[in-house]
Amino acid sequence: MNREEDEQGVTAMKRACRPGARRRGGTSGQRVLMAEAVLVGGAVLALLAWEWPSLRREMRIWRMSGGFRAGHRYP
Repeated sequence: MNREEDEQGVTAMKRACRPGARRRGGTSGQRVLMAEAVLVGGAVLALLAWEWPSLRREMRIWRMSGGFRAGHRYP
């Protein structure tokens, strides 16, 4: 980082600024990725909420048939 001295002789930290790093209008890539993550997360939650009753039923059937202990008893 660059250091500059102001009028009082106090050393202040100056932010390094690249010419191409200026904020431009529109949406940045990071904001687009966050929006996509929110949409995908919402879709996954909606699918899980939609399929929850059938998943519970499948788990109950699996437990009644022996679960991991059943081995190759049931095809």
